[in-house]
Amino acid sequence: MWRLDVALREKIQWKMLYESAARADEVLCLNVEDLYPQDKRGRITAKGGATEWIHWQSGTAQLLPRLIARLIARRTRGPLFLTDRKAPAGTPALDVCPETGRARLSYRRAEEIFEENTRLLANPLASPDDIEDLDGWTLHRLRHSALTHDAEDGTSIPMLLAHSRHASVRSLERYARPGVDSVARHLAERDPAARHRT
Repeated sequence: MWRLDVALREKIQWKMLYESAARADEVLCLNVEDLYPQDKRGRITAKGGATEWIHWQSGTAQLLPRLIARLIARRTRGPLFLTDRKAPAGTPALDVCPETGRARLSYRRAEEIFEENTRLLANPLASPDDIEDLDGWTLHRLRHSALTHDAEDGTSIPMLLAHSRHASVRSLERYARPGVDSVARHLAERDPAARHRT
């Protein structure tokens, strides 16, 4: 997926969604002033209005300055992810970049772009000729994949809860589902008989 030929905005958005395991609406609501790039984290408003933090890794950290500086040298405020056009009249001020006049990218449009670009990835046996009839992935899949990969790599339950910001293990269960090969690898690495042979 990371090799898809897409705009910088999408590359960063998808990378941030995966690395942070954040909800797509939280990432799309980020403003430039909410970012703490040196700490690889951003301040979000979570469900219920609480201030929480999302964290990302080097993939996002390396690309982020390019997005911020793309139109105006070092944008310092306003929505992080913008549309390509000026905001229409009546757009709430919170969803308009004060420096470019462009609107915040909507969840609907972000999801459309991701779905369109992942159709062949989601349907590996399909022909490119059939692309219009295929369904791609949802943005939510990035969160699900991040948490599943973390679980497969042995990340502890408390850390998975903190990373995902789930309130309970029960709500986390449907995301963090290691596959058959991961369970086999986990058991093999912890097999006392195998350790004695090495």
